[in-house]
Amino acid sequence: MSLTRAQVREVDRRAIEEYGLPGLVLMENAGRSTVELLENREGVLTGVPVVIACGKGNNAGDGFVIARHLDIRGFDVEVLLAAEPQTLSGDAAVMYTVIERAGISLRNMAQASAAEWQEAILRRGTPLLFDALLGTGLQGTVREPFDRAIHAINGSGALVIAVDIPSGLDCDTGRPWGCAVQAGVTVTFVARKTGFDAPGAAEYTGDVLVADIGIPRRLRREFGLEA
Repeated sequence: MSLTRAQVREVDRRAIEEYGLPGLVLMENAGRSTVELLENREGVLTGVPVVIACGKGNNAGDGFVIARHLDIRGFDVEVLLAAEPQTLSGDAAVMYTVIERAGISLRNMAQASAAEWQEAILRRGTPLLFDALLGTGLQGTVREPFDRAIHAINGSGALVIAVDIPSGLDCDTGRPWGCAVQAGVTVTFVARKTGFDAPGAAEYTGDVLVADIGIPRRLRREFGLEA
């Protein structure tokens, strides 16, 4: 089963408002589950440096959680931020503060060129690269600075892990909004997204893994995700 953009929003809303699951808990579960899934996948978490490209929404918040859990496991992690830190808000801002205080390497790339993005990605060799720039809510052509980051990611030669959805890919149609990250693996949350099954979408998603973020079984059943 898969979910549309509207259904994704509704699952999150109901989990928070009707079941009392705080958004921070869902975000924490998403990031931790991503790392745990990848630990069990051969050839991914190989000890190379890790770069996590983050935007400023909830997708970025997931990336900040991933950064912390990889740092806990001893990985050399750097977060490249495609937004000014002061523009972060809500749960993402909370998770950013945590990794900042934890001493995880952070670099402000909000004004960086595509060449500067590529230099930052590759400065310690070819890393494992996480894409947490843009999430399922994107509707409209990818704009600066995200387009520059996406082009740098695609030109890096790194193994790219997309967080929930490749940045720039439409959740419902599986088509890019001008440009989109070409991932080797996508770790998506709760269920596959409808667009993942569209012709040509696999070029962007790579292999798709589904991570559990703690949505109650009763709610999952209402969306046809449980028997």
